[in-house]
Amino acid sequence: MTPETPDVAETANFLRRFADLMSNGQNATYLQRAAVLLETLTARVTAAIDEEQLWRYKYETATDHTDALEAECDALKHDIEGHLDITTSILAERDALKATLQAREAELAELNGALGRERGEFANKLEAHEEVLAGLRAAFDREREALNAAAEARGEELDQLRRDLERQREDYAARSKTHESELSELRLAFDGERDELQAQLKMLRDELAALRVATDRENDELKAKVASLEAKRAELRSAFDRIGHLRNQTVEHQGGADRSVPGKPGFEAEASPLPAKRDDRDPAVEEANAVVPRTTLRQARAQFEYLARECIPRGDIASQVMCALGAYTMDLALRAGAETDHLPVGEVALGILAPAGSAPQVNADAV
Repeated sequence: MTPETPDVAETANFLRRFADLMSNGQNATYLQRAAVLLETLTARVTAAIDEEQLWRYKYETATDHTDALEAECDALKHDIEGHLDITTSILAERDALKATLQAREAELAELNGALGRERGEFANKLEAHEEVLAGLRAAFDREREALNAAAEARGEELDQLRRDLERQREDYAARSKTHESELSELRLAFDGERDELQAQLKMLRDELAALRVATDRENDELKAKVASLEAKRAELRSAFDRIGHLRNQTVEHQGGADRSVPGKPGFEAEASPLPAKRDDRDPAVEEANAVVPRTTLRQARAQFEYLARECIPRGDIASQVMCALGAYTMDLALRAGAETDHLPVGEVALGILAPAGSAPQVNADAV
């Protein structure tokens, strides 16, 4: 164990302070010497420790260097052994290659002899080919001259064709300018027509808007007319109901009068009072019978028939039936002299309401 430096310093300081407390005497001197000796010994111990650590570090470094050298020596030894093996294999390969080279030299000598013989044969063939090539060159020269002459003639033809193409190109350019001018005129005309068509289209749109407004107005007027006609139809229907009721009352009254005294005309003549004066007419009979011009009845019938036809496109079946019955009633009024057992109003209505393919529709004029 080595003494720690802070503890030694504290001890030396303590000894010096304790020596200072002693004014004189040997003890103070001893304490001062003890403090100096303690610091000196501490410094020596510290130096020795540092020297020991330095030597230990040197020893460890030398040991590591020695181990590294030993490892390097072992590696060099293995490398030298490997190089020796490689050298041995290289020498063996050299001997083998030397034998192979000698064999190849013998083969090359044979090949050189064969090549010399083939060179002579090739020289003979070359001379023959040169003679043939000279003949071919002469033929080629002749053909080249002929081709040059043909090329000159072809060049003249090409010049003529070039001149013709230039003239055609000029003509095409002139025609192109003409077409461009015509196209510009056509474009201007087309623009003018398009403007006119747009103006006409605008006018047509304005007219269509005006027609739509007029159609809406006419539709409103027609609706008002239809409403007024419906009101008139209701009035006519009530009038027809009253007429039918009065007619039934008149028929019943006449039937009762005929049954009052059957088979005795003398008694009836006796019992019958004097003819009534014009002012003494029965009010019920006056309401049941009325004098209407036939022209008015025909006009009413025509109006009812027209209204019945106009109700067909709208699909208003009820109004069609009512108008057809009104026309039929007017027709019966016009034929007042004809005798009828009953009024076939129900048959007329059923004939109008029947499907188109089931039974023919009953017409007011036909009835």
